[in-house]
Amino acid sequence: MRQINELNTSNRILMGPGPSDVHPRVLKAMSTPLVGHLDPEFLEVMDDIKQMTQQTLKTKNPLTFVVSAPGSAGMETCLVNLLEPGDEAVICIHGVFGTRLVDIAERCGAKVIKVESEWGKPINPNEVKKALARCKPKLLAIVHAETSTGVLQPLEEISKLTKESGALLVVDAVTSYCGVDLRVDEWGIDALYSGSQKCLSAPPGLSPVTFSQAAIDVLDHRKTKVQSWFLDLTMVKNYWEGAKRAYHHTAPVSAMFAMRESLRLVLEEGLENRFKRHQQNHELLRDGLENLGFEFLVEKEYRLPMLNAVKIPKGLDELAIRKQLLNEYNIEVGGGLGPFAGIIWRVGLMGESATINHVNMLLGALKTIIK
Repeated sequence: MRQINELNTSNRILMGPGPSDVHPRVLKAMSTPLVGHLDPEFLEVMDDIKQMTQQTLKTKNPLTFVVSAPGSAGMETCLVNLLEPGDEAVICIHGVFGTRLVDIAERCGAKVIKVESEWGKPINPNEVKKALARCKPKLLAIVHAETSTGVLQPLEEISKLTKESGALLVVDAVTSYCGVDLRVDEWGIDALYSGSQKCLSAPPGLSPVTFSQAAIDVLDHRKTKVQSWFLDLTMVKNYWEGAKRAYHHTAPVSAMFAMRESLRLVLEEGLENRFKRHQQNHELLRDGLENLGFEFLVEKEYRLPMLNAVKIPKGLDELAIRKQLLNEYNIEVGGGLGPFAGIIWRVGLMGESATINHVNMLLGALKTIIK
């Protein structure tokens, strides 16, 4: 049996689709001594997290909290609580994560009506209107920031159409949260989930979520039990609300400490300043990559500033260069998924990784490698 040595990972420069680099203050918060998950001091931490999550999502929804699991569990939390067998759900697909929404909705027993667009392009509201008209939808689910393609999906027109149909609007904001403008109340979003490891720059493993009163009403009038015990909001919400918290599960205390500090950093910087920083560094990266022969997959008006999907110049071995970036320069960038595997890179500029230094380090390394 081999000896297991002390853990000693490389100091990577994280510029892939997530996780992003973490601020030293967040790492310090993680090393704070543990308290119990029902300790009055920890309940205060939970209240702080809830308040700051509401601020950063621009919502007053009382049912706003953090799922003790990654963004995929946030996705599942939204769908398993709002859907029952036989419900109709319109699901928009313009990348990998739309297909996951479909998979979960079908596992809930829902009838799925798909609205699809070519990967790398946004969903067309006219197609949404047609889909809503041919069914009686319980909800419409859509990805705001499609991490697999780098598309930023406009939501306001689709929200209006969804409301007119009487359906709930469910939004995947895993990559957009704290990186671009996101207005839950103003845009009429009924359920939203995100992740801790992208533009928030906390460690992976937590999923901020929020639910409107309309979504809570649907939950309160379910005819069947939620298919997941752990994600059942009728129980989880009692752990996050009220003076006397009901035990539900042992929360990941250290991860919550990190989440609290990450949110503090976001609010110290200011949301508008943070959005501007992501956009400016995206433009710096764009100019540098285009000068090296890279082409962007997505049209300018729909590009995510924090997830840059770029086509590799002809004649270059994308996998070999990514390995060289990692092994020789400690820089991680992501490869393509699905039909874009081997064709594009996904270069992340998220949270603490959205800096001029990160951009210049990557461009400098690439100039040396592909000269």
